[in-house]
Amino acid sequence: MAAAILASGPVRADGNPRKGAALFLTCNACHQVGVGARNAVGPILNDIVGRRAATRNGYAYSPGMQEAGAEGLRWTDKTLSGYLENPRAYLRGTRMAFAGLPDPQDRQDLIAYLKTLKFDNAAETRDLR
Repeated sequence: MAAAILASGPVRADGNPRKGAALFLTCNACHQVGVGARNAVGPILNDIVGRRAATRNGYAYSPGMQEAGAEGLRWTDKTLSGYLENPRAYLRGTRMAFAGLPDPQDRQDLIAYLKTLKFDNAAETRDLR
């Protein structure tokens, strides 16, 4: 594993949102973003960084994701990176079919892109405090 990390070069902690946007094209098959985005196979990912898991109104989350949200899981850089590396290993019971992003730099780049998506409307979020 260390050899794979070294081979991919140093990981930039802040990520590259432009590279992340290119990586997001794969995510686009199930998730929408931007003004006018709608829940699809997966929930809207606008303003996901910092959001509590399973709080998008109008989306039917898996029981595993609902439980994680109720237990306080928030999508931080760290939790998103773990989830994006291998969703099913990270969160038991998720329905996300994506196999994951093994490259840590790819994950940081994708997260950097997700941080640029500030199109949220307060009415789109469930309050689970």
